[in-house]
Amino acid sequence: MMEKSEKVEELISSEHIKEMRKLLYDCDICKKVFSLKCNLISHRRIHTGEKPYQCEICGKSFSDQSALTSHEGLHTKKKPYHCDVCGKSFSQSCNLSAHIRIHTGEKPYQCDICGSSFSVSNDFMRHKRIHTGEKPFHCSICGSSFSRSYCLTTHIRTHTGEKPYRCDICGKSFSDNSGLTKHKFIHIGKKGKGHIHTGEKPYRCDICGKSFSQNSTLTIHKRIHTGEKPFHCDICGKSFSCNSGLTKHKYIHIVKKGKGEKPYHCDICGKSFSVSSLLNRHNRIHTGETPYHCEICGKSFSRNHDLTRHKRIHTGKKPYCCDICGSSFSQSYNLTTHRHIHTGEKPYRCDICGKSFSHTHNVTIHKHIHVGDKPYHCDICGKSFSRNNNLTKHKRIHIGETAYHCGMCRKSFSDCSSWASQKHFHTKENPYHS
Repeated sequence: MMEKSEKVEELISSEHIKEMRKLLYDCDICKKVFSLKCNLISHRRIHTGEKPYQCEICGKSFSDQSALTSHEGLHTKKKPYHCDVCGKSFSQSCNLSAHIRIHTGEKPYQCDICGSSFSVSNDFMRHKRIHTGEKPFHCSICGSSFSRSYCLTTHIRTHTGEKPYRCDICGKSFSDNSGLTKHKFIHIGKKGKGHIHTGEKPYRCDICGKSFSQNSTLTIHKRIHTGEKPFHCDICGKSFSCNSGLTKHKYIHIVKKGKGEKPYHCDICGKSFSVSSLLNRHNRIHTGETPYHCEICGKSFSRNHDLTRHKRIHTGKKPYCCDICGSSFSQSYNLTTHRHIHTGEKPYRCDICGKSFSHTHNVTIHKHIHVGDKPYHCDICGKSFSRNNNLTKHKRIHIGETAYHCGMCRKSFSDCSSWASQKHFHTKENPYHS
């Protein structure tokens, strides 16, 4: 009899739940449930990005009326709700209620998964996404998702190139406030270390001696010497020494897969780019603008990276070291090519005959054999050559230059092979004897 009664109760309960479900409203994107339709409508704007409520004074838009009302208090300066403890005023009663919890220590919003408590409902909602993995804020350009709206706002600036945070000392701009805050340490230094170090760079590389204003920058720099590349692309496996390099690289895959686009177009040649900063750099090819100047010799460059490499001519700095033989290089690609000597690797392959080379430049020269291309022309007699060094040797015929001198008979030669033959003549050595 008892069992029958329990079954009846279960049936009534399940039927009740079904009826209750009919009164609830589900979000078809994230499946979140609401008891009121108006709450579902407001919630959906998180996904769509719709902001129908606009401030008549400054034009800023909001997704719900309460947010607009709260914002309008900034313009009207009306703050009718006052804290009895500290006297602080607020434009909305809900903001006062949240503020009072600072004094009382009350945290009414508790996570049922980890037990963490929060005084503000918004902080609680954001926290829950750590457990659920929910990322309701989507980038309409590349499809990336974020758990917080401000992260999406900052991310979108990588596409638009917008940098609204400007340094009032040097004028440099940043896409987010944290970047500006870190940058200002260069000018004003960090407080709380016993002193304020204006322009000081206390973090020094023990390998090359270069100094930095931040320890994190030194950590990234040291990877030049160690070759460490801890940031890996989960699509192609390519590695990078810093996260920003990986982020830029990923645009290649986004565009290839059709999940992204290249909305920034050059008005002159029509070439397209996924990021505005790349378009700005490209435009300098057409304008001839070279904003980066060497303070030693005055030479100018279109890219800051090229200026950095150029400066090593003056300083003699060679920060890229081979961990096998200790040889140093001023540019990273020279170290990469040098390492092929030790490994025997020849990654550059001729697609016509299959011959392999350790350097991409050698493949280009080699291909002239197949296509018959002779791009190097003598401006005196017009004769053409497939390699630049052959043109250099040929020109000595016209100018009478003899770069190779025999130490035995004092005879001079314009090319190395003739000089070698003369040496064999004196030594009676036959190099072709088997």
